[in-house]
Amino acid sequence: MGRKKVLFISSEMNPFLQGSSVSEIARILPQAIQEQDNEIRILVPRFGVINERRNRLHEVVRLSGINITIDDNDNPLIIKVASLPEAKMQVYFLDNEDYFHRKFVYTDENNEFFPDNDERTIFFCKGALETVKKLGWAPDIIHCHGWMTSLIPLYMRSLYKDEPVFKNAKVVFSVFENQFEENLGKDFARKASLNNIDETQMSVYDDGECRNLYIGAIQHADAVVKVSSEIDPDVEKFIASVSTDKIVMQHKAEDFSDDYAELYEKLLTSQN
Repeated sequence: MGRKKVLFISSEMNPFLQGSSVSEIARILPQAIQEQDNEIRILVPRFGVINERRNRLHEVVRLSGINITIDDNDNPLIIKVASLPEAKMQVYFLDNEDYFHRKFVYTDENNEFFPDNDERTIFFCKGALETVKKLGWAPDIIHCHGWMTSLIPLYMRSLYKDEPVFKNAKVVFSVFENQFEENLGKDFARKASLNNIDETQMSVYDDGECRNLYIGAIQHADAVVKVSSEIDPDVEKFIASVSTDKIVMQHKAEDFSDDYAELYEKLLTSQN
């Protein structure tokens, strides 16, 4: 099919956030796919620990100004961008003062899970898709990394299924080990429905345990990549149950770029 447009959405990315398996993959995979003569875009949250001056972030005024409504509260979305000159890549950062301007990522100074991680997740997922709409850039593949992207496949199948910019897009979800032991709260599924998605579709997400987020994303994705060797047993079982209906790929530690290129090609040429 030749040159493809691939959108990478990740909760973390090196060198802006370091140390996790998600951030490592989110850094090296887009470059590898770009070097195969594909067009890419990368979207990540602008956590407060990301130094704007050192990383030379600046606001993209033409993309900012969207409001993301959660529980009738309007939350302004600010889009910033930074470059990775050595990789010839730009990274778009989704920012909001209330959700991201803090000195920690997912937990506070006492290692307590932020109580608004539910809304931060919803904001990021819907904000990412709204940003792509405003860019007017129609991706062929949307590849999601990390639990904070787990609503993207659902939103693509519901809220955004009739959007022209996403008309031909296929969604890939990469599964990692469980990345937190807490949950996003009893109101997570209700909030994440954004008053537009049926309760039966939301039930799989339940109270937002990490395994439930993964299962919900897998259910709505077109393909699944198993990245970790320590995937939750319930998630492994669910992947096995849908393996006849979806493409399932095992990530390799090295020389993986051709595998991903083949995965994307297979998705775009399949009749499903």
